[in-house]
Amino acid sequence: MHFSHLRHPVVALRRCILGRSPCARTLQTRLASNAAATIPSGPSTGYLKPTYDFSSPPTTRTAGTLALGEQYLLPVYARPPIVLSHGRGCWVWDTEGRKYLDFSAGIAVNALGHADPGVAEVLHTQASTLLHSSNVYHNEWTPKLAELLVAVTASEGGLGFPTGSTPTTQVRVFFANSGTEANEGALKIARKVGKDRWAVATGNKPDDPACSKTKIKNTKRQFRPLIPGVEVGKVNDFERLQNLITDETCAVIIEPVQGEGGVTAADEQWLMALRERCNETGAVLIYDEIQCGLFRTGTMWAHSSLPVGCHPDIITMAKPLANGYPIGAVLLRDTVASTMTAGTHGTTFGGSPMACAVGHHVLSRLSTASFIAHIGDVSKHLNTRLELLPKWFPDILQMDVRGRGLIRALGFKSEKNPGRVVELARERGVFLLPAGNDAVRLVPPLTITKEEVDLAMDVLEGSLGALQN
Repeated sequence: MHFSHLRHPVVALRRCILGRSPCARTLQTRLASNAAATIPSGPSTGYLKPTYDFSSPPTTRTAGTLALGEQYLLPVYARPPIVLSHGRGCWVWDTEGRKYLDFSAGIAVNALGHADPGVAEVLHTQASTLLHSSNVYHNEWTPKLAELLVAVTASEGGLGFPTGSTPTTQVRVFFANSGTEANEGALKIARKVGKDRWAVATGNKPDDPACSKTKIKNTKRQFRPLIPGVEVGKVNDFERLQNLITDETCAVIIEPVQGEGGVTAADEQWLMALRERCNETGAVLIYDEIQCGLFRTGTMWAHSSLPVGCHPDIITMAKPLANGYPIGAVLLRDTVASTMTAGTHGTTFGGSPMACAVGHHVLSRLSTASFIAHIGDVSKHLNTRLELLPKWFPDILQMDVRGRGLIRALGFKSEKNPGRVVELARERGVFLLPAGNDAVRLVPPLTITKEEVDLAMDVLEGSLGALQN
C-alpha cells in the first residue's frame, strides 16, 4: 500500500506577528550583538583549573533543599548537589550564587532562554484570563496554534510540503502535554490505521483477533497490541530495512537527528529508502522531532530541507514549543488522520488555552526570518569551533562532530570520559549534557550569541585539556 505525498505550488509565506513588541525589540538587540568572531589557533588554556569549588559545605538553604529531595523524591535522577534558583537569557544561577552558561537549555527546551519577558507576559495574561477548560469545550488558542504549526510547516517544508508551499487543510494536529504523550498518541493513531488497512486488505473487521498476535485485557480492541511487538533497528542500516519492515509492520518511528541516542543524524539516502519501504508495506512513518525539531537544526523540522520523497506521515514535537511550559503535539497528514473520530483519543490537559497561547507566542518568534538567520549564523560559528577539537585532542575525541545546527555532540574514544567532561565543564561554569554512552551533547538556547559560544568552547577546551593532563 502506497501513501500519497502532498505537493503544492511554491508560494512565499511568512508570519511575523510580534515585530513591534518590546520583547521582540529586546531579542533583536541581543541577536544583533553578535560580533564577527575570531577563530583561535590553539585550545584555550584559560579554564584548565576549575572556577568553582564544590568541595565546600553548602549553605543551609542549599543543604535543606537537597535533604528534602532525598527524603521525599523518588531517586530516579543522578543529579549534582546544586540547587538552581533563577535564570535569565542563556544563564542560570544556583542558591550559592554561582553563575552558569546553560548549554543544555533544560534538555533542548528553553529555545528563548530563561525568564523570557515575552513568555512571562503571555503566562501572566493567560493565567488571569483562562487557564484551563478541558477539551469538552473549544478555546481560542488551540486552533490558532494548530493553524500556525501547519502554516510554518508549509512555508519552511516538511510532512510532504516542499519549502515555500501554501498551507492546506490536509494536515491535522493533536495536542498533548509532553513528548512521551505525543509519541504515544502517534503510535495509537498508527495502530488504528494499521487495523483499518488490514481490514480492507482481508475483508475482516478491524477488531478481529487475527489482526493481533498479542491479546491484552481491559483495553480498546482497535488499539491492541499496545506495547508488545516492537522491534528495534539501527539508524543508517540499509541492509536490515527489508527484514525489519514487513507487511506485518504497523509503523516505524525514528528521530531524524537522535537526541539521547548520541546525536547521530540519519542519512538522506537512508531516509529515502526507509520511506520507500514504508510505502511498499503500508507502514506509517513517524518522525520523532521532539528534540531536533522546531528550528533546533536551523530549519522548522530536521527533515524540512530534505526531498519530499523522504518526508513522514506523522511528526511528533514537544520540548521547545512552549519554552518550558508543558506541551506536546502530533502533526499528521489527513491520509492517516481520517481514521480518528470522536472518542478514539483524548486528553484532559492537552491543548489547554495556557499551553497553546504560550506555544503560539514562541513559534511566532522562532519562525521570523531574522531569528532563523541568527540560528544559521551562530550554528556556523559553533561548528567551526567544534571541528577544531578533534584535531587538538585526537587521543580523546572521535574525529567526526555529530549533529546539525544547534544540536551537536562530540564523540569520545572512551565511554568513561563524557560524564567526566560534563562534570569538569560544570566546575568551570558551563552546563553540558551526555548523549548515549560515548558523547557530550550541546543544545543551547536558540538565542545564544557568538560571544557565549566562544565562552562555552573555551571552557570545553579547558575541560578537555584538564582531562588530557
